[in-house]
Amino acid sequence: MTQNSERLWDLIDGRWAAYAELSDRIWDVPELNYTETHAAGLHAAMLEREGFRVTTGIAGLPTAMVGEAGEGGPVIAILGEYDALPGLSQQAGVDTPTPVEAGGHGHGCGHNMLGAASLLAAAAIKDWLAETGRPGRVRYYGCPAEEGGSAKTFMARDGVFSDVDVAICWHPAAFTGVNAPVSLACSEMDFHFTGRASHAAASPELGRSALDAVELMNVGVNYMREHMPSSARVHYAIVDGGGIAANVVQAKATVRYLIRARELADMHTLVARVRKIAEGATLMTETSVKVTVLSGDANLIGNGPLEQAMHQAIVRLGPVPFDAADQAFAARFRATLSAEEISAAYKRAGLPVTQPNPLSETIIPPDAWSADFVGSTDVGSVSWVVPTVQARVACYAVGTPGHSWQLVAQGKAPAAHKGMTHAAKIMATTAGDLFADEVTIARARREFEAWRAGTPFLSPLPADAVPPLDMAKASKAR
Repeated sequence: MTQNSERLWDLIDGRWAAYAELSDRIWDVPELNYTETHAAGLHAAMLEREGFRVTTGIAGLPTAMVGEAGEGGPVIAILGEYDALPGLSQQAGVDTPTPVEAGGHGHGCGHNMLGAASLLAAAAIKDWLAETGRPGRVRYYGCPAEEGGSAKTFMARDGVFSDVDVAICWHPAAFTGVNAPVSLACSEMDFHFTGRASHAAASPELGRSALDAVELMNVGVNYMREHMPSSARVHYAIVDGGGIAANVVQAKATVRYLIRARELADMHTLVARVRKIAEGATLMTETSVKVTVLSGDANLIGNGPLEQAMHQAIVRLGPVPFDAADQAFAARFRATLSAEEISAAYKRAGLPVTQPNPLSETIIPPDAWSADFVGSTDVGSVSWVVPTVQARVACYAVGTPGHSWQLVAQGKAPAAHKGMTHAAKIMATTAGDLFADEVTIARARREFEAWRAGTPFLSPLPADAVPPLDMAKASKAR
């Protein structure tokens, strides 16, 4: 195993600079859900340059792709992302809020690094398979629109991962370790209410207010909060209030709901209840409602054999090799954070709040992560259809909030490049170990199939849901 690992690390070290440049070029042109044409083009070009067999537009998504190399044997997928977030434009390396473009976008979740490291890992595995003559196929999946677009859920629903044996991925973070397989299943949907307009003073009795229906729905959902699981979350935003004229009864109004729960089945139950509340609002206001499902993710499902294999790979590699200059750079950004933000970050990692350096050099054991802080990810949907494992790798100062200008500002620093390269080595080492010892793949598959035997996958996306390819117009930070 050690010899294989060292060869994979050499293959990564020999090309890391090109992938750091790829990450930076994607950082320079941040693009939102399903509009990542610049980033997707760069990834497709790099795949072709590396000699992968490339297919673009998979699952009907213009900015999704897959690159495959190798022959026969197991299929290991490495997942990448490259979408940004709205309203987070920020100059690189500047430790005060300083947008590049007022109201512009920014990589506040590090997906510029995420896709680059995943592709780098896949390229190293491709060469290693060729050198060793070992049967097996590595696939890089370029996945758009993680931030609210749920591309992987659409891809999973359409069978894109149906012949994959194992999926591997990572996410930029403040700490390094195997990601705790905890997230919230979610469904995002728009409720479009239609009523009847009228003059609000002269003939109010003739109007039927769609905005009243929205408000009554919101009241009903707020009363529901007392009677749902404590770990569930329901958020809403009025995206169309029906206009700005107060003397017109609003004939149309739309409210967007994001409904989350720890378990996929509980999420489906909660969605059904919210739909009933919407119907109740129509009865009270004599309006009608149409529901459009925009996106949805399943909760993450862990896999013991894969998590053990990845943890061993992380321990073999060690922590990210940050130097004094990296620590000094990160200290500038830690100075912009509150003590509460920093403390909460250490607590989530199960560490005492006494670590001396702003960049973590600690490997977090798999069972140390707190389950109290969770969001949603479309990687969860992949984990329901194929055994999946995910790493978190230190790339920025501890306490840096996700989806923040501070995270964007650290995304092109040498520390980010080191974390990105380290992540590639972790993923490549894990994949190499699995190819070299297919017993672990078999164990992972048995655990996965035993769990799925009693837990059918009911996709968070209905069969008639279509990818919201215009989602960038109304993209929101998850």
